[in-house]
Amino acid sequence: MKKFLSSKLFRLIWSLGLAAFLFYVCPPCFSKTTIAIVLGILVLLVNGSGFIGKFPIITHLARIIVGGLFIFSGFIKANDPVGFSYKLEEYFEVFKTDSGWGIFESFAHIALPLAIVLCVSEMALGFMLLVGYKAKLTLGLLFAQIAFFTFLTFYSACYNKVTTCGCFGDFLVLKPWTSFWKDVVLLILITLLISGKDNINELFSPMIIASLTLIAIVLSFAFPIYAYRNLPPLDFRAYKIGDNIKHNMETPEGYKPAEYESGFIYENLKTGEQKHFNMQNYPWQDTLNWKWVATDNVLIHDAINAPKIVDFSILSLDGRDIRDSVLNVKNYIFLLVCYDLDKTDGDATLHAKINDLYKLASADKIGMLALTANDAKRIDDYKHAHQALYDFANADGIVLKTMIRSNPGLILIKDGTIIMNWHHNNFPTYSEVKQKYMK
Repeated sequence: MKKFLSSKLFRLIWSLGLAAFLFYVCPPCFSKTTIAIVLGILVLLVNGSGFIGKFPIITHLARIIVGGLFIFSGFIKANDPVGFSYKLEEYFEVFKTDSGWGIFESFAHIALPLAIVLCVSEMALGFMLLVGYKAKLTLGLLFAQIAFFTFLTFYSACYNKVTTCGCFGDFLVLKPWTSFWKDVVLLILITLLISGKDNINELFSPMIIASLTLIAIVLSFAFPIYAYRNLPPLDFRAYKIGDNIKHNMETPEGYKPAEYESGFIYENLKTGEQKHFNMQNYPWQDTLNWKWVATDNVLIHDAINAPKIVDFSILSLDGRDIRDSVLNVKNYIFLLVCYDLDKTDGDATLHAKINDLYKLASADKIGMLALTANDAKRIDDYKHAHQALYDFANADGIVLKTMIRSNPGLILIKDGTIIMNWHHNNFPTYSEVKQKYMK
């Protein structure tokens, strides 16, 4: 029995069976022809180990591509683990809503440690693949991880749930289908590596390999933890130091807004395929072949040359738009960003520092405005709890989370230009800010 389970025949049987299962459970949003081609390639690679093993160069090229891409992807996400955790929370919220399973809410509560672990695993596994450490274990874990990401991106693309995948953070924003095909390519390459695993040898002696891997794992943990406790070392957002918010809100030359088409989704009663029809060609009379499913809007094309910032606004607590008055202040002004006061760090020492900075800045006629997404009652409770005398205004919570990866976080601006920002773990004194940044 054991001999049969390890035979080529059994491998062919289970690979064909799995491919057939995936083919038939695949939702109608994906072409059956395309899924058949992808699954066919994977089946050939799984069962072609004898042939693939004869060409080590193929294995080594795939090894370099996969290892390098995993390290790069993990590094970019580790550079901003808080931002990656926001994306995971978005996925978990979607899964909770669609499935009704409360476990996804539990996952959302641990999104940050999960984000760090995923970053670490990507970087560490990429390194282990490149140096050849424990090839079978490494390839198994790589396959499991890319299968997980492929499912996430496919679900997101198929059901239009999460509009960007977060695979490369803010460095490179990919649409769901683009990200899915990137994962499919990686899935094929990793399957190819599994078939050619005998060509993957350790580059150094076992002791050196183990030592280097341990160092890589330690560094892989240290980097995202540092980025979490401070701010992203590499900032790719439209609110980075030196950027002018007003300039990033301007409409570039050649701008064209996104275009959508209203229509209907009909399901083919014979094949089960769901298809979008526009207002001119929907088959409302063909009740023998088509059944109406839903009304929808389909994106025809994304916005072209869109502004970097499209959703930044500041409202006073009585509902007045004060964005321009804040961005056009010719003197320096502090923005204290607290996207959710219920999640804002409540350390008494920190709030004493904030209050001191406000008092000293006010004496120099430097303003400070706190931005939050909470309502007036929660703001009032917060001000009483921390003896806060500075003013509050409202802004969108997602925008505030984008502006700075800290709650609270401090931003210094002048005439709309971001001069400096600080994580609450590195909250400055007013004298430090005045000496270094107020020229």
